[in-house]
Amino acid sequence: MTETLFVAILVGIAVLIFFVGVWRLAPQRDPVAERLDEYGWENIAPEWAEDERQGAAFDLVDRLVNLFGVGPTLARMLVQAGVPLTVAEFSLILLATTVIGFVIGTVRINFIFGLLVGAGLAVIPFIYLRIQCSRRSQAFTQQLPDILTLLTGALRAGYGLNQALGVLVEQAPAPTSTEVARVLRAVNLGVSLQRALRDMARRAGSDDFDLIVTAINVQYETGGNLAGVLETIGDTIRDRIRILREVRALTAQQRLTGYILASLPIFLFVVMSFLSPGYFDPFFEPGLIRLLPAGAVVMMLAGFLLIRKIVDIDV
Repeated sequence: MTETLFVAILVGIAVLIFFVGVWRLAPQRDPVAERLDEYGWENIAPEWAEDERQGAAFDLVDRLVNLFGVGPTLARMLVQAGVPLTVAEFSLILLATTVIGFVIGTVRINFIFGLLVGAGLAVIPFIYLRIQCSRRSQAFTQQLPDILTLLTGALRAGYGLNQALGVLVEQAPAPTSTEVARVLRAVNLGVSLQRALRDMARRAGSDDFDLIVTAINVQYETGGNLAGVLETIGDTIRDRIRILREVRALTAQQRLTGYILASLPIFLFVVMSFLSPGYFDPFFEPGLIRLLPAGAVVMMLAGFLLIRKIVDIDV
């Protein structure tokens, strides 16, 4: 056990030294370009990325993450989820949870179990991001009818579109007010309103808002009564949200059943492993016996995805 941990530590140090060397050889990026990219979608980063918390250690982690090309993807996910973390901070949390799970599983059971626990805990931060993205997108969609009513009223009162968006920043709840404020800030920096709204639609992840952005862009090209168009879209979105709520209420039991059936075997496996170490060791011995836990995991995952597909009804 001690030799295994010692070898794992040596491997980790060797990998760290390798990436430090690669980082030293990597070209340094212009900090001005990084600041300007925060207001575009391609390399979007949280507004708090300029925080003074970013020191040498965070900068090193950020460069290591960017070497694999996942930095922009993680930044987009963090922005969509509304999580006040930079890519470096999220990566450190991910590394910490993985190492803690690996150490606890290795010390408590064995090396293989430590790898499984570490991999399982490594997935938790991403699951949290997905949940936060979904919740933020749903909250944004639920606010759209009231937002459209407020925007339509401002336009009919004689406000321009930029001024009407300013009213949303002052009176709309989060996350709509936060996203609209970013749109106005991007416009003030020279980004076109059409592009800023398209970037907002991508961050929001709402098909309904895509329809609104399309209507605004068409109105910019052809002209017309934008207030009347937005009012019609608002009525359509209200009907869609009402039907969607009815569908979710009718499928709530099936969705809960899927979550329970998928999580119960994993929960029992973890509990039994801690209460009775070695209870599942025969399933991981060399031979065909290893196909049993692998097949069980595959069937559990397939069943969970099948249930999700059945209850996922588009409206």
